[in-house]
Amino acid sequence: MKISQFIVIITLFFFGNTLFAQEKQKVDIQSGYLELRPEFPDAAIYTKDETGQVYIVHEGVEMWCDQAFVYLKNNFVKAYGSVRISQGDTISMHSKYGEYNGNTQFAFASGDVVLTEPKTTLKTDTLYFDRIKQQAYYRTGGTVRDTASVLTSRSGRYFAESKKYEFLSNVKIVNPKYTVNSNQLDFYSETGAAYLYGPSTIVSETSTVYCERGYYDTRGDTGYFVKNSKVDYENRTLYGDSIYFNRNKSFASATNNIRVLDTVNKSVIRGHYAEVFREKDSVFITKRAVAITVRDGDSIYVHADTLQVTGKPENRIVKGFYRARLFKPGKEGDEPTSGKCDSIYLNQKKGITKLLRNPVLWSGENQMIGDTIHILSDTITGKLDTLKVFNNAFLVQKDSLGFNQVKGERLIGLFTNNELDTVNIDRNAQVIYYSRNDKGELVGINNTVSSAIQMYLEKQQISGIRFIKKATGKVYPPSMLPENARILPGFQWRGEERLYTVEDLFKGKIAPVLPKITGIPLPKDEGAFFEEVPDEEIDIPEESKLSPKDLQDRPDDPKPETQESEAKRDSIQ
Repeated sequence: MKISQFIVIITLFFFGNTLFAQEKQKVDIQSGYLELRPEFPDAAIYTKDETGQVYIVHEGVEMWCDQAFVYLKNNFVKAYGSVRISQGDTISMHSKYGEYNGNTQFAFASGDVVLTEPKTTLKTDTLYFDRIKQQAYYRTGGTVRDTASVLTSRSGRYFAESKKYEFLSNVKIVNPKYTVNSNQLDFYSETGAAYLYGPSTIVSETSTVYCERGYYDTRGDTGYFVKNSKVDYENRTLYGDSIYFNRNKSFASATNNIRVLDTVNKSVIRGHYAEVFREKDSVFITKRAVAITVRDGDSIYVHADTLQVTGKPENRIVKGFYRARLFKPGKEGDEPTSGKCDSIYLNQKKGITKLLRNPVLWSGENQMIGDTIHILSDTITGKLDTLKVFNNAFLVQKDSLGFNQVKGERLIGLFTNNELDTVNIDRNAQVIYYSRNDKGELVGINNTVSSAIQMYLEKQQISGIRFIKKATGKVYPPSMLPENARILPGFQWRGEERLYTVEDLFKGKIAPVLPKITGIPLPKDEGAFFEEVPDEEIDIPEESKLSPKDLQDRPDDPKPETQESEAKRDSIQ
């Protein structure tokens, strides 16, 4: 019997409002061929005809299929062939087969299932939809196609009201620019925001991000990562309590307890705030910034209020701005080398370190000052090679009775095994030196002017002096040289500034106030998709393809980490 319209009173909803116990709702069958078959005595069967598919309208919900079996007694519908159910302009579901239980408002679809909402398309083989909860669920693998990416997972849950997907187990986002892997990921379809929980990576041609808690804007290509987070570039690795990442600008910044590892040059930079510009090969670090380079079994520490590292791995340049400090502990038994200045410059390829503006350098017990100080190192071993002090060079060594002093226009020092052993003072050289015999007894005070002076050191102590073109001077008995004549013009003693330990790099500096990292909390527990109900209490019509076990959680179904599960675990520990 062909009909254009047939009104049937049933208590069935397709994505409609809550059931009313005493009032049955009407379903309007707009088109289809109705037949009653003896073999299906409880079913009204509608089949598509020349006008099109079976078309059912109810309370703003539309349903199309090639054939529909309507079981009035059980308030149940089974649909076959090109099934499509639409809820306004928000949700549309396609499948080969579908069924709906009007008593529980629960839908089931199988066979090439496609769930479409404004921003995404979900494809899976089997999908459950709870209309009361407004949630869809799959556990046999699914694919969500977003405007920018493709997301896959073993298990997934869609929350229609918040437009959120909860992906669990083997979660993967494939984007033309990167690939995300995680074990738990929440994705908001309207914004493209992805929240990562547990060990997760974001891999691209130029970088790899790792975190155990993070946020990523899949459409804007920016992210925020916390908990064991790091960004690996080709030759640098950035660590921090929190990391901001912008792929479009090739930029990353880190806050609190940051480290930047340079794997090529065997160096690390520490601090509490850093900015990395990958394309410019540039790093800025502040808040107790210190660069550490290992050479020949020894470490060189460079600290300044701000450190900047630029250049390719083979030509790294480190610049320190404001209140810069240098410290080299030396190997066991060695005296440390340390320095202070306003700014510092290191060229690792050339093996040169420059101390600029009011510099002072200590090599063991020897203090050196001048307008500028350069330290040259062997580029292969990293050992100290040559020291140069330009303009107003002044070397001071403390004696029990005063100060040994040498000054001139320029100072050139030579190192052997990182110890200063020869010092040459050129142009207008002057010296005041407390001469002692082999027993350490004072012989006299040498006060001499010469065009150049060469000094020899053993174990950081002056062992000999040679004058070149000596002008005037002699060795005075201590009683014959007044106290005010024992200090050369321009003398400065800055011994209280000398660094003896690594901790002295920050001596006199106020510790920075670190911002509190709020982090990214785990999601709240939204309850299980399937209620914990005994088999006999699950309402399934006998005509359904499902069994009670299909509507229950399985032992191998992945479970999300939530705030509640974390609190419970912490309380046990």
